[in-house]
Amino acid sequence: MKERKTDLFTPVSLGPYELPNRIVMSPMTRSRAGDGGVPTSLNARYYEQRAAAGLIITEASQVSLQGVGYPFTPGIHNDDQADGWKIVTNAVHSRGGRIFCQLFHAGRISVPALQPEDELPVAPSPVAPEGEAWTPGGMVTYGTPRALERGEIDMAVEAFRRASEFAVVAGFDGVEVHAANGYLPDQFLQSGTNQREDGYGGPPEKRIRFVLDILGAVTGVWGADRVGIHISPGNPFNSMRDSDPERLFTTLVEAVSPLGLAYLSVSEIDLADPGTFKEANYNAGLNEITGKLRQLFRGTYITNGGYDASSAGAVLSSAWTDLVSFGRPFISNPDLPERLRTGAALTPLDPATLYGGGEKGYTDYPFMSEKNPGP
Repeated sequence: MKERKTDLFTPVSLGPYELPNRIVMSPMTRSRAGDGGVPTSLNARYYEQRAAAGLIITEASQVSLQGVGYPFTPGIHNDDQADGWKIVTNAVHSRGGRIFCQLFHAGRISVPALQPEDELPVAPSPVAPEGEAWTPGGMVTYGTPRALERGEIDMAVEAFRRASEFAVVAGFDGVEVHAANGYLPDQFLQSGTNQREDGYGGPPEKRIRFVLDILGAVTGVWGADRVGIHISPGNPFNSMRDSDPERLFTTLVEAVSPLGLAYLSVSEIDLADPGTFKEANYNAGLNEITGKLRQLFRGTYITNGGYDASSAGAVLSSAWTDLVSFGRPFISNPDLPERLRTGAALTPLDPATLYGGGEKGYTDYPFMSEKNPGP
């Protein structure tokens, strides 16, 4: 790809919006929502502190009670949750920021203790993941999920549509469909978790149908130019695998590209070491699958995967991507854009405070100077 005069601080259009920079705050589960999955003023402060990002994408927000996969996570499926998120969006907008809500359904990555009336989690097929779930009562081994019946698939799609409507009420600027990292939409995509024999299983052309149905429902509420989608080709997280991932994800992106979505967000995985994201040293084409996807997608492309200021600048100037998503650096550096701009040192995060708790490790990380302590 040819060089272009673009860096992290070159403004960019995203759907109907003009973003001041190309820095995206990626979705990160922090498990600090209030009772009933309702966001609180603490969550509002956290996001407001990081509003200098060109775009914030919220933590995964379940579209239904069935979609819960982790405790203390926010939802976007009732009035109280929408009102809580409105506090968040107002805070971000007061600082001139833009914020999309990530729409999420855990699927099989859950346990009865997190489900309504202790029911089994659902999935495309009864295939159990490896590992354990964190619950308020302690760690619980994942079990075999229940396969969704045909009519229940329509109900799941409807849950995404309704969540989109609540996101409008909450004042978001758009939404992102979470189709990555081994959760329900990704479970429908990949052959290791989708063993159905109906119109939603079999070849890739059928396995992508659930994701396309969701996108159709969500864009019907928002319009395509305010809807993004996130995928993670080659990522084995949550026991994911596919017999032909290149064919699967190229088929998906070829179907998605003409829809006119706001963006395609892709987690770059090193296929030589698939248990990790890319390191900061940029190596174009490291993931051969995503290299092809970048060529196929006719729209705004967001990449994520261990980038720093230097490597992010390299992928932007090479036209490998249009925006770069940063995850963990945003946790401990609420003023990350300014630190990237000035080359200031980054504050390391405290792993012990990543999930659950209160202000500590959430809203108490320092800004660069006492003169700019943040909102």
